[in-house]
Amino acid sequence: MSDKRYSPEQINQLNKGTLMEQLGIEYLEAKDGFIKGRMPVDERTFQPYKILHGGATIALAETLASIGSALAVDSEKYLVKGQNVTATHVRSASSGWVYGEAELIHRGKTTHLWNVDIKDEHDKLLSTCRLTIFIAPIKK
Repeated sequence: MSDKRYSPEQINQLNKGTLMEQLGIEYLEAKDGFIKGRMPVDERTFQPYKILHGGATIALAETLASIGSALAVDSEKYLVKGQNVTATHVRSASSGWVYGEAELIHRGKTTHLWNVDIKDEHDKLLSTCRLTIFIAPIKK
């Protein structure tokens, strides 16, 4: 993790004016190699059958992995970008909140690999996602 430490409140400020704000994503916990967040299951994240949209689930997973990588590198030297995502949806949700826990499983110089599990309020697995985040040097 970079030398800077951020509280969930500080990280949540980054959501202003973004897709994350539109989806209602909130960060709950952040430490080196781990980040936890939540997202509501409501009209912002539903698909037409009034259940959680798989794309919203993937947006939560990629958001957590990306912010986790952003906190782990020097943001003045590196930009983080999602490179690849795979997701397996095993259950749906129709109300409440879903919680994502992202764990860094590989910290390379140019890529980070994350596993993100999305669960409902009863701790039941809804989706599991694997994400590769590209770490790109900022060209000056």
